[in-house]
Parts: sequence; C-alpha cells; structure tokens
Amino acid sequence: MISLLHTPEGVRDLYGKELKEKKRLSENILNTIKLYGYELLDTPAFEYFDVFSKDIGTIPSKDLYKFFDKEGNTLVLRPDFTPSVARCTAKYFSEETMPLRFCYEGNTFINTSELQGKLKENTQTGFELINDSSIYADAESLSIVIESLLNAGLKEFQVSIGESNYFKGICEEANLDEETEMRLRDYMSSKNFYGSREFLAEQNIDATLLDRLEAISKVFLPAKDLEKLLNDATNQRSKDAVARLIEIEKLLAIKGYDKYITFDLSMLSKYHYYTGIIFTGYTYGVGNPIVKGGRYDHLIEKFGKKAPSVGCVFMIDEIQTAIRRTGIKSSEDEVTKSVIVYTESTYAEALNEADKLRAKGKPVEMVLKEAGKNKAYYEEKVIGAGNELFFI
Repeated sequence: MISLLHTPEGVRDLYGKELKEKKRLSENILNTIKLYGYELLDTPAFEYFDVFSKDIGTIPSKDLYKFFDKEGNTLVLRPDFTPSVARCTAKYFSEETMPLRFCYEGNTFINTSELQGKLKENTQTGFELINDSSIYADAESLSIVIESLLNAGLKEFQVSIGESNYFKGICEEANLDEETEMRLRDYMSSKNFYGSREFLAEQNIDATLLDRLEAISKVFLPAKDLEKLLNDATNQRSKDAVARLIEIEKLLAIKGYDKYITFDLSMLSKYHYYTGIIFTGYTYGVGNPIVKGGRYDHLIEKFGKKAPSVGCVFMIDEIQTAIRRTGIKSSEDEVTKSVIVYTESTYAEALNEADKLRAKGKPVEMVLKEAGKNKAYYEEKVIGAGNELFFI
C-alpha cells in the first residue's frame, strides 16, 4: 500500500521560505514582461485532448495526463501553455489584426517515465506576441528573456538561438519526405547526432547535401561566423533563415544584449509547431534549460486564425535551483514577518500593535505564549527563521 504521506514520483510539496522565493521569482519575471505591454491571460489547467494532439505538434500522447469528463470526452492536463493561448486567441480575438501581447503563469504536467531528476509538474511563467511576423518581434522576445534573467539576479547565462528554416531548407533541397524529415528532426532535437548520422547513411541523398545535413549537428557558432554560413547556403530558405539571425543579432546589439547569445543551427524543438527562430537559455547550477521559446507562425491556424507569433516560457523551478546553487542573495529585506508573543492578559495590547504593523503592510503572526517557555525559546524559533520578535 502506498503511504498517504508520500507524493507521487515527479511532484513535490513546497512551503515556507522556498515557496515564498519561488512566488517572488515568478512575480519578478512577470513584472519585467508587463513592462513591454503584455497583459495577463489565464487559461484552464485542462483542455480537450485535441488541443494537444499530434496534429497540433505538441508532445506525444503517451506523455499526457489524460482523463474523461461525464460525457466521455477525453481531457488533458496542459503539458504546454502555447496551444492553450493559441486556442484562446482564435476564440476571442479572431478578427484582431493588431499585435496581441499576453503573459501568464501556472503549472504544466508531463507524464514522462524518463525523469532523470526532472519534475512532472513544472511551474512556468511566459509570454506570447501574436500577429507580428517581424524580426523586431523576435528581438523583443529575446530582450525580454535577457532582462528577465538579469532582474532575477542571474549574471552569467547564455541564450542559444537556432532557426528551424535552415534545417527545413536543406531537407527540401535533399527531397526528404515528411516522415524522413520528422524522424531526422527527432534525432536532432534530442541531440542524438550518432543516431542521425546512422539514419542519414541509410538514405539515398546527394553526397554534398548529406554533408550539409551532418554539418548541422556541428554548427554552434558566434555571430561573426554567420556571414560565412550565409554565403555557403545553397538554397533560399536556408539563406533567409541565416539572414534573419544576422538581423536579430544586430537589433540585440543596440542594447548590448548580443553578448548573451550564441547560435546553434542544430537546435530543433520536439514541439513541431515551431517555424522560425528557436531559443533556449542555460546557466550555471542546472543542466536543464531555464528558458525555452521560439516562433510559431502556423499554430494558431489550427484553431482557425492566421496569426504569426513568437513567445517563450521561463522554467521557474530550474531558475530557482540555479539561484540557490550559485548563492545569489535575494534583494528582499531579510525580515519576512513580525511575530508577537502575548499572554491572555496582554492580548488586547498585542492585537493593537499587530494592527498597527499590518496597516503598514507588514505581515504579523500572533502566538500565545506557552506555559514554561521563556523568551530564549521563542528567539531561537523565530529570529533564526529571519523574522523579528516582539514580547508583549
């Protein structure tokens, strides 16, 4: 029998200081996003199965938490915010042509057995910029990512940027069918370059194009090398992809943000709805991405509205782990709350003092003094936890 005290594998309880830090981190990032004109959007924690189906291009069905409603419809706990935002946009903003900016926070759920220390329930804060296909929208998204991480306290991080059209252009030039392209994409998105090499060796592909496809796995380069990649490209789609990266780098350089980016043309997301730039952020202290995002120009079409879009999510649990492991101090005052210890005879006086502090926006906890407990006992319990103590 499973103990009622344990949580299922891949989820955890949070309380106290750790939970407070997590909430503050998410709020900090959300406030940075809002400075760019984004408005909060709240979508349901579960949707109809079709919102996250294979046709949409999200994660495999086997990794979804599925259940049924009373009518027998298959429902799914959201594994990903973007399809939910796409559905919501198509429903409520179907005729809107002006850019739409939404931000959100909440939990996602992925039922994978390949945990490797990863959580099945993850907290994410993110944003989506809809109805804008420009490089300026891409640059804005990356600027928000960089500023949010800086405001969270991280100083050393890297945002790696890819472009799915570079890969697609070579696949088209090699006349790969959709099934072959998808299988190759899966190898590369999981960084299984040995598997992709073996798979390509089985295909009847021109030797030059075969070399180019294999070379994608080796293309991890600074911005200064993009010009050479542009000149070497032999199809227009790949050329346009690299040219777009060059322009984005120039826009980020205006604010000095180019120092935080590198380029990785092997980056191909497991989410097949990405159609342009893809980016992933990393920092010290964690091996998993702390930011994931990209452009998805055709996803909202699946729900009935043509709307080129770009967005990303911040992996709050991973960022919090990185902050703790790198020893970054919180900017918040160390005193988190006041604790007033009172007796039955001093209750009215203690209540009056507590109300004064609360009126100033300070959290106050009132504790009835236990018989036999002295001041030193409460000092050890309260002050050691970063609170201030009052005896009344």
